[in-house]
Amino acid sequence: MEALLEGFRLVMATDVLIAIFASAIYGLVVGSLPGLSATMATALLVPVTFWLSPIAAIATIITASAMAIFSGDIPGALLRIPGTPASAAYTDEAYALTRKGQAELALGAGLWFSAIGGIVGTISLMLLAPALAEIALSFSTYEYFWLALLGLMCATLVARSSPIKAIASMLLGLLIACIGMENPAGTPRFTFGIPDLLGGIEPIPALVGVFAVSEVMRAMAEAEPPKLPRRKFGSILANQWALTKKYQWPMWRGNFVGIIIGVLPGAGADMAAWVSYAMSKKFSKEPEKFGTGHPEGLVEAGSSNNASLASGWVPSLLFGIPGDTITAIAIGVLYMKGLNPGPTLFTERASSMYALYIIFIMANIIMIPLGILMIRAASTVLRAPRSAVMPVILLLCAVGAFATGNNLFAVLLVALFGVLGFVMEKNGYPVAALVLGIVMGSMLEQSFVTSLIKSDGDVLPFFERPVSSFLAALTFSALLWPLFAWAWMRLSRRRASA
Repeated sequence: MEALLEGFRLVMATDVLIAIFASAIYGLVVGSLPGLSATMATALLVPVTFWLSPIAAIATIITASAMAIFSGDIPGALLRIPGTPASAAYTDEAYALTRKGQAELALGAGLWFSAIGGIVGTISLMLLAPALAEIALSFSTYEYFWLALLGLMCATLVARSSPIKAIASMLLGLLIACIGMENPAGTPRFTFGIPDLLGGIEPIPALVGVFAVSEVMRAMAEAEPPKLPRRKFGSILANQWALTKKYQWPMWRGNFVGIIIGVLPGAGADMAAWVSYAMSKKFSKEPEKFGTGHPEGLVEAGSSNNASLASGWVPSLLFGIPGDTITAIAIGVLYMKGLNPGPTLFTERASSMYALYIIFIMANIIMIPLGILMIRAASTVLRAPRSAVMPVILLLCAVGAFATGNNLFAVLLVALFGVLGFVMEKNGYPVAALVLGIVMGSMLEQSFVTSLIKSDGDVLPFFERPVSSFLAALTFSALLWPLFAWAWMRLSRRRASA
């Protein structure tokens, strides 16, 4: 009890409260700008933490990352341009709601269920940290291979086009992920003698290009660009309690999936959002409505990504193993401030841990009022002429791409991926599957090659371990599901005609 009271005292310090409020505004703004991800928002804060107290420094990381993950939904819903990779999974769904005149419903769902997911994830961090860390430590490269492959198979489940086109887009993404020399052999591949390609293709330029630049190109190509609703938003949270009651099982399922995926090193909010959206469509009673502006997928995926953000701190705090790129940055800040991760952190510095929990809960609570203000400020985009908005978006894309690598080559990559995304969507190939292949490609290859080295080329260990065999069964089910569905429909038609 004394440690809890001391934690409250640490958080209520003036410098910590100022740090929470300032980083919340900062995270909301950066996350809503296309190309500037939550990871980048966190990384840019590291120099600032040099001058802050330990609790204030960690508060800036926690608050900014939580706000940025949510605010990535804003440009996705208004302009079909995800602000962060985590919001890419359900951008089309949110944008479809906006086109139907229900932008406040889409943005309100993102805000409300992100806050709930963050609080549930924090509770899991408080209560289940040791058990969840044990689960994460039991995973080897065999399990990570199947997890990455399962994430890729989600591309076939979330695609509105044919599964064949979705798999083709995913394979193209995997091919792009092979570029560079960051592979197990350390050999340059597909670089064509270009030094800038030695480091590979970063996901951010690809994401900005296929979603943002291609959207600008579509607006230029259309004789009459689609008009967004020109009206002020109503109440942002008006229908959220009704959605909570109607989709409570998808919400809790999204929270659970987000917690489990978040605790696995390297997975993070991006994979949690993709997997949860795919599961929502898979188990929905109305799967045909997905992609047309159906809020069920937003509820589950929105709950999942912020839940994974909090649970990603479990292995980071207990063992110094980063759950995602954000916690990898946070670990460096923890060491810098003398809060060395490890089991002793929970005993010797218990008050600091309680302070961290309180900051997580505060960040997700203040997300609601600040998020509403941010949404209303962003709603001016709806009333701006399309011809005025698109050049600004293009400029932000170029700035965001330049910031990722601090060179002009990233800007060129954004333009190339914009053309690629425009051509793919024109022919019915889902660009989301392409991005997923780029993001997951390196994890898939590293896990596969490392596993084969460990087993001396034997593939049996991929199926012998209990968790590995379970993930393998799920992966093959996802892969073969379209075939089973097609065979079942054909058999049903034969019976009906007989």
